[in-house]
Amino acid sequence: MKPGGRPLAIIGPTGTGKSQLALDCAERIGGEIVNADAMQLYRGMDIGTAKLPVEERRGIPHHQLDVLDVTETATVARYQQAAAADVEAIAARGAVPVIVGGSMLYVQSLLDDWSFPATDPAVRARWERRLAEVGVGELHAELARRDPAAAAAILPTDGRRTVRALEVVELTGQPFAASAPRIGAPRWDTVIIGLDCDTTVLDERLARRTDAMFDQGLVEEVRGLLGHGLRDGVTASRALGYAQVLAALDAGAGPEQLRDAREQTYVGTRRYVRRQRSWFRRDHRVHWLDAAEGAGLVDDAVRAWRHVP
Repeated sequence: MKPGGRPLAIIGPTGTGKSQLALDCAERIGGEIVNADAMQLYRGMDIGTAKLPVEERRGIPHHQLDVLDVTETATVARYQQAAAADVEAIAARGAVPVIVGGSMLYVQSLLDDWSFPATDPAVRARWERRLAEVGVGELHAELARRDPAAAAAILPTDGRRTVRALEVVELTGQPFAASAPRIGAPRWDTVIIGLDCDTTVLDERLARRTDAMFDQGLVEEVRGLLGHGLRDGVTASRALGYAQVLAALDAGAGPEQLRDAREQTYVGTRRYVRRQRSWFRRDHRVHWLDAAEGAGLVDDAVRAWRHVP
């Protein structure tokens, strides 16, 4: 990859302003955006994923947005292949790939040469039967006993990834993370910027973000997606916000149920942020910036991109 095409990745916890910083940087350095948020892959899942509307993208091309129907299953392996092709095509055009998102496994799969472990249909089927018998909470607790690090990186409501992790642990006899590459030189010489801020500040941002999503029509968005098969989606239906609204709709969608959905979305997002921080902070390659700095962030990020050897 030619020097001018060296990618810039902007990662970090939810709610820190990654999308806006990515836009600002892309404008400054002639970039195109490559999404690394698993739920923004889905068409129609806009409000609950804080997906930038087309009119707010400043004419900058965005990739890996709206590429799946809600009935389709998002997989890290599929994303890795498709996003890597986007990164290389952007660089070939002489533009800069600006990778942005907070989905931990998706980011690592793209920035490292991750070869995914084999699968065994019989072992997978056995764990899927176990999931059906005991439910996702109990199965996730079993994963936590066998592989605490994997459980910390996988949402306790995500049955599919819990099954996959247990399958890999059984097949390899090693922790799920052992199949991940060791952290070394990032692929394509990517410069990785991490965006984070004080927990109290971020909690306030998350509260405002959650309120804004519900006020802007998250419940109506979920109702609309039901007609497109949201309940049949293995991954889409379990996304933060969407799962909570679905539960509220099932319970009658009265004021109390919707208040609970809003609160549980906020609480679930805070938990997810803790997992994101734990995952990303272990990566020594990340240049961390304080999201509260404001105007100076673009200069700092671009300076790191230009000067990292």
